[in-house]
Parts: sequence; C-alpha cells; structure tokens
Amino acid sequence: MQSNPSNKPGILYVVATPIGNRDDITLRALDILGHVDLVAAEDTRHTGRLLAHHKIKCQMISFHEHNENDRTPDLIRRLKAGTSVALVSNAGTPSVSDPGYRLVKEAVANHIRVTPIPGVSAAIAALSVSGLPTDSFVFIGFPAKKKAKRLRQLKALAGESKTMVFYESPKRILTFLEETKSVMGDRYGVLCREMTKLHEEFIRGFLSEILYSLTARSVIKGECTLLVTGCEENKKNSIKTVRTEILKALEKKESKLSEFSKIIANNYGLPKNKVYDEALRLKRKMQSQKHDSN
Repeated sequence: MQSNPSNKPGILYVVATPIGNRDDITLRALDILGHVDLVAAEDTRHTGRLLAHHKIKCQMISFHEHNENDRTPDLIRRLKAGTSVALVSNAGTPSVSDPGYRLVKEAVANHIRVTPIPGVSAAIAALSVSGLPTDSFVFIGFPAKKKAKRLRQLKALAGESKTMVFYESPKRILTFLEETKSVMGDRYGVLCREMTKLHEEFIRGFLSEILYSLTARSVIKGECTLLVTGCEENKKNSIKTVRTEILKALEKKESKLSEFSKIIANNYGLPKNKVYDEALRLKRKMQSQKHDSN
C-alpha cells in the first residue's frame, strides 16, 4: 500500500488491536499493519512491541489525546496526498474511549475513505460473558473525573432500563462503585478485570458484594470494565429492599409520602411514580391492619 501516484487520497484504516493477549488480533489487521505507509499509534513503544511480536516492521508516528489536535491536520494532508494510514490505540478499537474520533471525523469531512478493521473491544468482550441482558445496552465509557459531574452522570442514568457499560481505572474503581451504589442502589453487576490476560477476573454480584471483594485487597491492578443492570432488570432484585425502606419511612412519619418516595426512587434507580404507588399501597395496608386490630 504505497503512496498513490495517481493523486487519489489514501485510506484511513481504523485497526482494532488486542486488549491483553497479543494473539487476539485478526489476520486482516496484521496484513494491513504490515503494508500501510504509516501507523498512527497511541503509544509507539507499546505498539512497537505488538508489531515486533508479529514480526512486522513499519513507520510509526505518535497519535494520542495530548497531540491529537495538532497531529490531525498533518495526517489529513498525508492522506490527501495518497498516504495509507493505520490508526491504532493501545488496546481495543480506536476512537471508542480512545484517541481517533477527531481524525476520523476530519477524514470523513474531507471525503477520505475510512475503513474499519474490526476486532477486540473490551465492552463487547465483557458483555459476551456477563450473563446480563445484551439485546440492548448503553456504553458510557470512562465517567467524568470530577466528582460533581460524575454524580450528575450517574443520576441521569439511574432510570436507564438497559445494561450499562463503564470503563474505569483501578485507582478510581472503589470510589466509582461506592458512588454508583449510592445513586442507583445496590444493583447487580459484573466487574471485569485484566480481560484476556494471565490474571483475568470476573467478579459477579451486587455492587456491595463487588466492593467487599475489592476492599479486602491490598492493591487493585488492571483496567476495569463494569457492567450494571438497568433499573427495570434490577427491579425484582431491589423491590424487597425498597419495600423495607418505605415501611421504615412510614413508621418514622418524618416526611410526606411524595418526598420520601422520590428519595427512595433516586437511591434505587426506580421510576418515582412506581415507588409512590407502592408506598401508597403499603400505607393503606398499614392503616387497614391498624383499623382491623381496633
């Protein structure tokens, strides 16, 4: 795939690479990487080791989140001149929670052919073994680093009925699990750690159980993919707990039915009207039992 002498634009190949095991790469990806004029890599040293493992030699240029804005115009010029470019990230599919979106967008705007070379994606790999509903899901990726914005994201997702997929670093996973549990309630989830690597691990259970497992460790390593059930899927798991919370609030008589129903709904990621209806039903039941006892 040498530069095209007929002045036709080159092709931008978006190449998926392994998320751990170096052998998790397609034959087509190896062929493309071995023949393009240039490989734009998130980390040239990391990609260099992958290419050396597969005995591939090629020209590389760094392309990461800190230089993406500066490098994109240069790569577009090269592509227009007929250079073929392979875009790769450190792991998985480029532009999916990785650098590449801006380059792909500009290539499309400049009528440059963009071709996917599909392969591994941490989100799809995690979903495939999660045991959670996969007919539809919501991919969030990395949550915001600032706490206030992150909590707003979680609250906005609390009523989501689909399986949710998050990425998080091992340094922040405990905090994120605590916040997710606090905002959405103690839902069922699956934490996938070190997928396809030697110490691959899947921790399944309620968020409180996953937290308990992790807090008992002296150190947490490896990028984490967290899957959390949507509120409708979680309803059967949490309804007993919700009823207990409603009964406690009714016994205390410290706030109005609508007020504590709203709080409980937010805590457990359930529709407010359904929690209110359940609270109203339980209140009437309590009143009826009290009347019968008299």
